[in-house]
Amino acid sequence: MKRDGMLYTVLFTFIICIVFVFFLALANELTKDRVAANRRFAERSAILSALGIGYSTPGEVDSLYDAQVSTLKTDAGLLYKVTIDGQPRYAAKVAGPGLWGTIQAIIAVDQQVQRIEGFQILSHNETPGLGGRIDEPWFKAQFKGEKIGPQGIAVRQGSGKGDPDPDNSQVDAVTGASRTSQSIQEIVNKELTIFKTLRDKGGLQ
Repeated sequence: MKRDGMLYTVLFTFIICIVFVFFLALANELTKDRVAANRRFAERSAILSALGIGYSTPGEVDSLYDAQVSTLKTDAGLLYKVTIDGQPRYAAKVAGPGLWGTIQAIIAVDQQVQRIEGFQILSHNETPGLGGRIDEPWFKAQFKGEKIGPQGIAVRQGSGKGDPDPDNSQVDAVTGASRTSQSIQEIVNKELTIFKTLRDKGGLQ
């Protein structure tokens, strides 16, 4: 078989592709359990943090989650519930389009849907140093305890260090990332509307 012939080229390319596919499939099979465990840890730790349950080590996440978090199936999807000091709190996984891809997050509220209890980012594809800053502690922390206004909350340009007033229904946007900040506002307010509807229907018990 001539090495410069069409048949040799096709066979060589086919064999190379088979080899690469085999090793990729093997790597996927060997790591799928770890990937699933990492994904579960990321989601459970975000739920705990949003609901206001702290943990000291990663090893505590599963035990705390299993002991304190219950799930509720509603018409709007799955909710996560904890009771702290006799007061129920509820969280939900939310998602929406960002600038470069889907933003996934966890948002938690009190039973009356008057305050946001916490907000955590699960995943995003936003620009590092710009929109990607939505995952920084200062940005997420300013949602905790924020009053929920009639229209939800507003993500507005401010100091870029976090809005200090928990009663104005506003949080600081990420400087230079107006599209990502607007996306967060839309994602959060859409879920707050769902929470309010569930509350009014008696679904937050």
